[in-house]
Amino acid sequence: MSLHRRVLPPILAFLLLVALAVTVSACGWSNDSKEAVEGESLQLGELKYIVTFSRYLNPNDTEDAAYLEGVPPPANKGESYFGIFFEIQNESDEPQKLPSTLTIEDADGNEYGRIANESIFGLPASGEVEPEEQIPVLDSPAQQGPIEGSVAVFLLPEEASENRPLTLLIATPEGERGEVTLDL
Repeated sequence: MSLHRRVLPPILAFLLLVALAVTVSACGWSNDSKEAVEGESLQLGELKYIVTFSRYLNPNDTEDAAYLEGVPPPANKGESYFGIFFEIQNESDEPQKLPSTLTIEDADGNEYGRIANESIFGLPASGEVEPEEQIPVLDSPAQQGPIEGSVAVFLLPEEASENRPLTLLIATPEGERGEVTLDL
């Protein structure tokens, strides 16, 4: 067998493998993607959103009761509160409005809206993030708390956890939309 026949197939295989790797890694990648997974940052307008943590909340637990301040017990059997903990950063020189809508969508397309709460750990339902600031504000109870984030509370039926993945949908006041796949 000639040297040419022994060397060419491994080199060809290597070049094909490199070409495949470049093609696959480029698929779906974008600097301005409006999709993220929990723990990654999502840029919408001038605000950067990071879902730091998400989990079911137990009203009988001392820590969770603080997140559920001002929220009545679930009205229906099988419903549970679910918390999504955020950090939202404004790296611009102008105040930026907080998202107008937060919704959880399950794999079947069912949507669940955010519930207002009175917790000192709560993500503000309206307002602005000051220039070069973040939510939760530095040294606030939410930023210094166990999870170090502001919480948005949702009421989910039992079947929502069976219809995963759950996706957080964020709508900005300017009409921009993004989504974060939750790690549940």
